Amino acid sequence: MLTLRLIRRFGAVHRNFATVAASSFIEKISSIKSSAGKPSAVDEPALIKLKNERDPEKLFNLFKANATNKIVVENRFVFEDTVSRLAGAGRLDYIENLLEHQKTLPQGRREGFIIRIIVLYGRARMVNHAVNTFRDMHLYGCKRTVKSFNAALKVLTQSRDLQAIDLFLNEVPHRFGIKLDAYSFNIVIKSFCEMDILEKAFLIMVGMEKWGIAPDVFTYTTLIEASYKSNRPEIANGLWSRMVLKGCLPNIATFNVRIQFLVNKGRTWDANKLLAFMRQQKKFPEFPDEVTYNLVIKGFCKMGSLKMAMAVYSAFNNEGYTPNQKIYQTLIHYFCEAGEFDSAYNMCNQSMQKNWFPSVGTIINLLEGLVRHRKIDKLDKAKHIYSLASNRKPPFNADQIETMKSIVSRK
Repeated sequence: MLTLRLIRRFGAVHRNFATVAASSFIEKISSIKSSAGKPSAVDEPALIKLKNERDPEKLFNLFKANATNKIVVENRFVFEDTVSRLAGAGRLDYIENLLEHQKTLPQGRREGFIIRIIVLYGRARMVNHAVNTFRDMHLYGCKRTVKSFNAALKVLTQSRDLQAIDLFLNEVPHRFGIKLDAYSFNIVIKSFCEMDILEKAFLIMVGMEKWGIAPDVFTYTTLIEASYKSNRPEIANGLWSRMVLKGCLPNIATFNVRIQFLVNKGRTWDANKLLAFMRQQKKFPEFPDEVTYNLVIKGFCKMGSLKMAMAVYSAFNNEGYTPNQKIYQTLIHYFCEAGEFDSAYNMCNQSMQKNWFPSVGTIINLLEGLVRHRKIDKLDKAKHIYSLASNRKPPFNADQIETMKSIVSRK
């Protein structure tokens, strides 16, 4: 249970910083192991052949021939990769044939499998097929729940058809006896925010309460982020206040959206104060994260305050974090821009040793800066960076390597 004291403290942060946020869901793809255990020698070639086949017709026939092979159809990656490549080839007819056939097989009686079919139709931009799959689930002896409803709803929002979305959201649950959850509403709210229809998104949030569902942190964060992007910070601030008053505390994504807003407005010192507040919240070990630090570091770099950027970078290291590729790229780029090529070299060397390479343009700027005055120590550093770049795996293309070589070879 959240204490009143903690809620008040977060409220104080809002008054001091006018905070907000947004977050986005990151989809993760994982393989589903077959109940049969380790693939046999007979099954393994099918997976290899499917992975290597590039001809759409042969790929279709190969998958169809393995329609009942659990090692194939229960492997999420193979299934998704096959549909993706057929969609890329424009063979939607093959996709329809494969997926419709799968519904008639024993796996078609499992809701989880039907959800996968719905999602795959969505990735192929076959929205009507996805929605019809949900509507016809009873024909395959498959029970519907809010999970399959949400899958179909998410695909439907891709169509940007407001009338179809409203109809599906308002009529289908009653027809099939489905009780909506917060995720159902959040799907629609996110979609309307992406379409920049904020008023309608707000109405959906109000509609949640009529269903007896309280908006969650994702609901608020999505609306707050959209409000900032639409240059309506007063609405974002009001949503922050409402969220806290309702006892829904912001998460790391919410804070990071607020940090992003402050940096975009050139208020990096305020962003740094919010970062300091986040570091004090020991009850929330995920506060702050790498994204938070990177945003503040970049904000100070854009202001030309590299000293403060490095102070934040040092704090980042002291907290036990390991710099990521984005932080290295940011610092190397702005050190080069400021003419501080020795500092840029140190960062670039560290990054490349971890096989994290800055953009080609940044590497070229660094090499140009190091060789400009023809000092031996700097020439040696340039040659070292070139050596690391030339051994990159996967390699830079031949033209890029040749450009770098010509810089370090100048007489």
